[in-house]
Amino acid sequence: MTPDFGTAVWRKSSYSEGGDNDCVEVADGYTGMVPVRDSKAPDGPIVLFGAAPWASFLRALQASGSKV
Repeated sequence: MTPDFGTAVWRKSSYSEGGDNDCVEVADGYTGMVPVRDSKAPDGPIVLFGAAPWASFLRALQASGSKV
């Protein structure tokens, strides 16, 4: 069953401030999953990642020197 994201509080990286809004947003508070959407299309599709794969993805980005 897909959770209701109608009340989700979305956030994006602080590194994206002042940019062209070309980033992804994530919503916290969903046990075991991380909802992700395109900031340019907030009414568009939401992709769900497992919490562990998302954490691995963030660690890989940080290890590469990317700003997260």
